[in-house]
Amino acid sequence: MIKKAFAASIFIFAFAMPSFAKELPDFTELYEKQGPAVVNISTTQTIHAEGQGVMPFPNVPEDDPFYEFFRRFAPPGGGGPGQDYKTQSLGSGFIISADGYILTNAHVVNEADEVLVKLTDKREFKAKIIGIDRRTDVALVKIEAANLPRVVFGDPGQLRVGEWVVAIGSPFGLENTVTAGIVSAKGRALPQENYVPFIQTDVAINPGNSGGPLFNLKGEVVGINSQIFSRSGGYMGLSFAIPIDVAMEVQNQLKSSGRVTRGWLGINIQEITRELADSFGMKNTNGALIAGVEKGSPAEKSGLLAGDVILKFDNKPINTSSDLPRVVAGTKPGKEVNVEILRKGGGRNISLTVGEMPSDDKEEARPAKGPAKAEPNKIGLTLRELTPQQKKKLNGKSGLLVIGAEGTAGQAGIRRGDVILAVNNNEVQSLEQFNKLVGGAQSGKTVALLVLRGDSTLYIPVKVNGK
Repeated sequence: MIKKAFAASIFIFAFAMPSFAKELPDFTELYEKQGPAVVNISTTQTIHAEGQGVMPFPNVPEDDPFYEFFRRFAPPGGGGPGQDYKTQSLGSGFIISADGYILTNAHVVNEADEVLVKLTDKREFKAKIIGIDRRTDVALVKIEAANLPRVVFGDPGQLRVGEWVVAIGSPFGLENTVTAGIVSAKGRALPQENYVPFIQTDVAINPGNSGGPLFNLKGEVVGINSQIFSRSGGYMGLSFAIPIDVAMEVQNQLKSSGRVTRGWLGINIQEITRELADSFGMKNTNGALIAGVEKGSPAEKSGLLAGDVILKFDNKPINTSSDLPRVVAGTKPGKEVNVEILRKGGGRNISLTVGEMPSDDKEEARPAKGPAKAEPNKIGLTLRELTPQQKKKLNGKSGLLVIGAEGTAGQAGIRRGDVILAVNNNEVQSLEQFNKLVGGAQSGKTVALLVLRGDSTLYIPVKVNGK
């Protein structure tokens, strides 16, 4: 009797297996149809060791016994002090038009000297960077080709948490790799990423997948794989994709002008907690709390104040503080909009003219022709005055952003991205003033530059040459 019952259970399990298997998705057709529109992207960048103030190995004289040791066993990419070296990186992308326009991540091609695109048929093309937008991590590149396979776009708004999605890309350089998972969450806000409502998935994404497409089961692109959450550098079950509608809005501007313009208010905002809501007499935590208003900004001109809570912007409800930057950024500069706010427990409406978001050296979109090259000064520094946004980070202080370092400044350790605050205890007010201070120093003398690097300041002595 027991044997019969056991046999019957095996029969039922075996019978049920095929029907269960049929419910699992089959990705073969999707991969065969959409795979040819996914490309491998490799980039090459020349690093100027002296210009970065970086020594590939310690400053050891050539006649020192340890010189040969450091030369042989130093990290790849450098031969000796001051020598240029090249770095290479890999990523993914996908063709959005038959004439060769390709979408990828900004961080894949940013600052690349050469971009090489490889198709699934093994053809390779040098690509031109049409434009990049760091704020959304979207880049548009172009190859000279025709009749190329291209992807079909889907609607990320129709995605449902729990549905299957598929990624195709080149993790660790392994081309045409397909991975699958589900949508874990939608509209995910990440730290320092206010302009993208990310799609969170558990699709296996690793270095090299960046810039590749995320497909729904219809074979439509719904996102661009952009980031992973990892403590080890590899996949840990959390990956984030840029919704394709956001990416296409960006690429339209990049294609037409090489840059992206966004709306701007000039305010600092914070999330409304239950405690704050109670103190303001609010029934819920909806809205964005204004924590500060920048002087001369559109917000100040309209009469917005710290402590106001923005409930609606241009008739669009603001449910959380992370909603506001996206809505404002997507508003055309110069447009007059109505802002519904809560002030001291009472509601009111304010009319506001949206400004244009100031560009930031680290965030502005790069046009196809690239940034204009400034000449290095007497000590080898190429400098740029700070934008209002950068000054804001310094509490209104002035300074000069280092965009290139060579010569004696590079040798002393000044790096790109440093901010020069003072010369010999004289606060830097402008580029002209800086050049006068340095130019007035005698050849062979040393000037002390107060440098802001990250969150720390330090003095770096730099010798003035005879130029």
